[in-house]
Amino acid sequence: MPADTRPAALMVCAETPYPMEGGGSIRAASLLHYLARTRDVDLIVFRQPGEPDPQTRIPPGLVRSVRSIELPYHGRGTLARACRNAARLVRRAAPLVDRFSGFELELARAIGGRKYELGVVEHLWCAGYWPQVSAACGTTALDLHNIESALHASYARMETGATAIAHRLYSRFALRLERALLPRYSVVLAASGADADRIHSIAPGARALVYPNAIPQTPAPPRAEQNAVVFSGNMEYLPNVSAARFFRNEVWPKLRDGWPSLVWQVLGKNPNGVSKYTSGDARIHVIGPVTDAIAELARAKVAVVPLLAGSGTRLKILEAWAAATPVVSTRIGAEGLPVRDGEHLLLADSAAEFASSVSRLLADPALRESLGAAGRRLVEREFFWEAAWKSLNF
Repeated sequence: MPADTRPAALMVCAETPYPMEGGGSIRAASLLHYLARTRDVDLIVFRQPGEPDPQTRIPPGLVRSVRSIELPYHGRGTLARACRNAARLVRRAAPLVDRFSGFELELARAIGGRKYELGVVEHLWCAGYWPQVSAACGTTALDLHNIESALHASYARMETGATAIAHRLYSRFALRLERALLPRYSVVLAASGADADRIHSIAPGARALVYPNAIPQTPAPPRAEQNAVVFSGNMEYLPNVSAARFFRNEVWPKLRDGWPSLVWQVLGKNPNGVSKYTSGDARIHVIGPVTDAIAELARAKVAVVPLLAGSGTRLKILEAWAAATPVVSTRIGAEGLPVRDGEHLLLADSAAEFASSVSRLLADPALRESLGAAGRRLVEREFFWEAAWKSLNF
């Protein structure tokens, strides 16, 4: 479509979609690329202190303009986090919603009176800016990477004591926001059918559309199996922290004893977030962030997804499938994906089941190859960007 006849779209992101270093940025980037195919896109990004200029990180020519809203300094230490969480409970505020609130004037200034056919807002955290976005956009879409109320409810189930109580309260605070804000948008994008059902239950007046998590199309890398199992993701993300704890304390000892030369690889950014569970064992290899996660996953015999909490769908499973690496996952880890146990992956919830399923794959090269190939076929059919874009109608 000629540039001078293309409609315009606005996208508001809580984080810069590039570099694509985690599930959130990959999902945001997928929508950005979809919009840019047929529209001139203006991107507004919240920037954390010390981060590079977002304009330097977006691929040239992808968007028409990039504007940033500067966030104040946010302490990351244990005491700072505890103080913030205590303040949230007092104010009845959902986590991260408060981090991205209060910038109405800055957002209006960034929009600058421009008019758009479509406006896309990423995350419930930024959903409160509907008045500013709707004033500029004919159609508004809210992209929910997770259902925050369900996410915190799942945290509460896996935690105990004061932490569980706090997450139950956060779930209520998020639910209140979801009920108020979701019906305002023309459409709400959900990562799975399960999340779409949650949206309909929370806000019957909202229009939910399933837009699955997806990854850029990539050729299958060569399989070069090492005697390793791999866990990947952003290791500061709470479900990944709890998964690492569960795997280290309850699953890894069984595998370590049964497979004397096996190593456990931890792949992804912020590895210090799980250092208490990865230190002190020479057979736990912390790889950290890598340029090509799919190529790295192809070097492991099994990808493990021992998640005990979460919402949406897991990019780590899609990346493992793209690598044709067989997956063992808890049921909540595979929630929202069209899988059959024993065909696309192995499902296991208890520590004993999880260790047994991993051991089964380690002992059976033919089963590893079968599951890996089935996962690769599924991701090619439904979870590369071009396939996922077919579900969108704007």
